[in-house]
Amino acid sequence: MAPEVAEVKRALLALPERDRAAVIRAGLMSLDGHVAPGEQDEVDAAWRAEVDSRLVDVLSSAVQLGTFEQTRARFTAKHPA
Repeated sequence: MAPEVAEVKRALLALPERDRAAVIRAGLMSLDGHVAPGEQDEVDAAWRAEVDSRLVDVLSSAVQLGTFEQTRARFTAKHPA
């Protein structure tokens, strides 16, 4: 590991958890390169809305959840090894 990388790693790990998460997220986003920085808030809001909607469906019994085994069997049927 290059000395600069080791120094950045030490500095990152010294940060409070919330700040570490923000730095790591920014780093991951820079690798992805598909979402412009200003658009990430819109993407996050859309995901929150989707998760909220699905949670309402589950809590109101509008959808029926399967077991892990059932879900795995369906996945395996669609995506054989």
